[in-house]
Amino acid sequence: MKIATYNINGVNGRLPVLLRWLGEARPDVVCLQELKAPQEKFPEQAFTDAGYNAIWHGQKSWNGVAILTRGLEMQEVRNTLPGDEEDLHSRYIEAIVNNVLIGCLYLPNGNPAPGPKFDYKLRWFERLKAHAAYLLSEEVPVILAGDYNVIPTDQDVYKPSSWVDNALFFPESKQAYKELVDQGWTDALRKLYPDDRIYTFWDYFRNAYPRNAGLRIDHFLLSPQIADRLVSGGVDKDVRGWEKTSDHAPTWIELAD
Repeated sequence: MKIATYNINGVNGRLPVLLRWLGEARPDVVCLQELKAPQEKFPEQAFTDAGYNAIWHGQKSWNGVAILTRGLEMQEVRNTLPGDEEDLHSRYIEAIVNNVLIGCLYLPNGNPAPGPKFDYKLRWFERLKAHAAYLLSEEVPVILAGDYNVIPTDQDVYKPSSWVDNALFFPESKQAYKELVDQGWTDALRKLYPDDRIYTFWDYFRNAYPRNAGLRIDHFLLSPQIADRLVSGGVDKDVRGWEKTSDHAPTWIELAD
């Protein structure tokens, strides 16, 4: 089973890019973030025509998450992250696919920091850690995939000194991610490539993509019940070079059946 995560940065504006990549890569499951579309504007028919089922939780202008599956049944479990009924941001959706629980998440950016947006990021992180601990307690195969908006270590950024004032690289963000992983999760790409510099995001500014001045902020966390099925993974970096593309590239893993 091939599972991908992709911050599409506007599902309708980037739809030709997304459909082209789906046709070429043919992932079985795709977690999408930053739909930037209200619920009724999600292009469900385009995905149906491409052979994909979809569930989604949209939001006008901002956020939004979705899960697509190709030829696999999907049972939606929830479309909000537990812990704050007043949080109306569309940042989390969860489904059972092929006997695997998949959580698709878009963690808050947190900039400008310090400030209210960074405080919200840390509160959201605490809720994620609590929910992740609950999922681990269920002792079932779980994948938490998405845009975490966290650069975990110096190895995950082209020039660490350039990011010390960014919420993605603040000590509190890195510590929260470490505490999450330390619950018992496997960071899939880092497991596969312990010594490599792997990037999943390149800014639109400062010629970042041609210079390969990237970040690794899109992650797969695997529960112990599925981590030993991990066989391969990578980043479809070339998609970042396509016309009218997202500033993220599709990131994927493959699991043995």
